[in-house]
Amino acid sequence: MLQIKAFQVNLIYVNCYIVSDDTKEACIIDPGCMNESEWKVINSYIQDNGLILKHLLCTHLHFDHILGCGYVYRDYNLQTEGSIADKSLYENIDQHLQHFGLPPRNTPPLPTLLPISEHQKISFGNHSFEVINTPGHSQGGVCFYCKEEELLISGDTLFRGSIGRTDFPESDHNALIEALNNKILKLPDETNVLCGHGPYTTIGYERQHNPFIQ
Repeated sequence: MLQIKAFQVNLIYVNCYIVSDDTKEACIIDPGCMNESEWKVINSYIQDNGLILKHLLCTHLHFDHILGCGYVYRDYNLQTEGSIADKSLYENIDQHLQHFGLPPRNTPPLPTLLPISEHQKISFGNHSFEVINTPGHSQGGVCFYCKEEELLISGDTLFRGSIGRTDFPESDHNALIEALNNKILKLPDETNVLCGHGPYTTIGYERQHNPFIQ
């Protein structure tokens, strides 16, 4: 059975997740921590629970989801695993922070980006995530799906009652709706969805109540 701990980080209130199982192997997903104090809270959870961090996963590479990747690399020697389609976002994080009028980054350098691809299995302990490509919010948006645990980590693809913004230059509203309809909504209603911002939801709830995908 998976154990999941959520941390809300940075000025954009990103949900960073630590997902582990009984083997103590774990993944960190979207470590958007913007300073040492935020990272210390997350790292203390990892250390206090004796977790063995195996993967650093990102649902997409907007600055608010990757700010803390350098902390993970510094302390655990893990590279960032994300979509190559978002490479320019990853490489130009400082320009994007400036564009949004946010303070300069004061975090360790970002590690190398290790590309992931659709249907790839990312294994840890007795579990694995399947990568599902969901471009639209960004070109390289992905979700991580664990069928056995009926769990989807949706990033900014899907929120409770909403979807990710598609008014950025790299966004594509039609592509996002297509990915939701043809991939995400085909998952079982019982699937729990952990979102990149805000509360959790389920596929069944979104199928009935989400106005963007009716």
